[in-house]
Amino acid sequence: MKRPELKDSKITIVMPLLNEVAVIEQLVNQTATVLNQTGCQWQFILVNDGSTDGSREVLDHMADAENRIVVLHLSRNFGHQSALHAGLEHATGDATILMDSDAQDDPNVLPQMIEQWQSGYDVVYAVRYGRKENILKRTAFNLFHRSMQSLASIAIPRDAGNFGLMDSRVVKHVVSLGETDRYFPGLRTWVGFKQCALPVERLRRHDDQPRVSFRGLVSLAKTAMFSFSRVPLLAFYGLAVVSFMLGFSCIVWALYHKLFTGQAIPGWASVTTVSAFFGAINAFGIAILGEYIARIYDQVRDRPAYVVQEAKNLTINGADASAKTEQELLLDLQSLLAEMENVKSERNRTSVFPMIDSNSIGISHDMTNQR
Repeated sequence: MKRPELKDSKITIVMPLLNEVAVIEQLVNQTATVLNQTGCQWQFILVNDGSTDGSREVLDHMADAENRIVVLHLSRNFGHQSALHAGLEHATGDATILMDSDAQDDPNVLPQMIEQWQSGYDVVYAVRYGRKENILKRTAFNLFHRSMQSLASIAIPRDAGNFGLMDSRVVKHVVSLGETDRYFPGLRTWVGFKQCALPVERLRRHDDQPRVSFRGLVSLAKTAMFSFSRVPLLAFYGLAVVSFMLGFSCIVWALYHKLFTGQAIPGWASVTTVSAFFGAINAFGIAILGEYIARIYDQVRDRPAYVVQEAKNLTINGADASAKTEQELLLDLQSLLAEMENVKSERNRTSVFPMIDSNSIGISHDMTNQR
């Protein structure tokens, strides 16, 4: 697909952030400088995911100084994936780049991503190397990515995170996916299109204090596993076979000693061991089913992924977002009034005792008097 000229192309940068007041302004300025060197038009969408460190004031000041910086203040902390989704839903560029706001994603590689996009790729994702975390966390990340590559129903690239560029067509399809629990690298892979990898060194955080806790990382890992793999459910076929073979072996062993050797069969130890084994399998199976059922429940409730409390420099079709919202409310009110009139008319037509026109009553009364 032919891309627009770079000078006519608009690149949207989406950055979700939580308590990054110390680095966000410097990071945005550095990224804008890199984009200016490419000659493209640009827009920033900064999603404040419930920051409490003064980030709100800094973001508002940045938006007041530059109208190409859009700020979305979410009403609370909804999580990193929800903040990403909020930014993507409001992106208007020909291409959108997702970046973390903790200075770990190197803005100097953006020209390479844009170049690959100009050459025809719809998705350019960063494959991270040279992580600066401690050995325990690096090991956990490696195990997770390799497990996902082995167990996922689609080929999710190893060591690929959120950092990357997507064409507007890809953004449209990713946003349209109605999943409540979102694992963005998996969704990006699932929609397809022409994709390529770009090796990028993972930089060190500016303060060595990650905003996503270990519990949050485990939750994201579970979301990825249960959203893109059926192996946790299918594994019970294997466990069922093993359990059947073990139980059958115990029965054969017990019958052999009862019928041929006459030896006393140990009771409490074997019974307790086997019961504990099967009890653990049952509990594990119930837990796996519970994970899927909980996600089905969340999906059925269909709650929004985020709530925007306030927006700065947000426009929709060239109009201010607040004005658009008022117009939509007016249209909704008019539609509701029209629907009420239709319901009223329908009730009148289907009533058991239809309404009698007053004029016809008068005519009948006159005729009776004449008689």
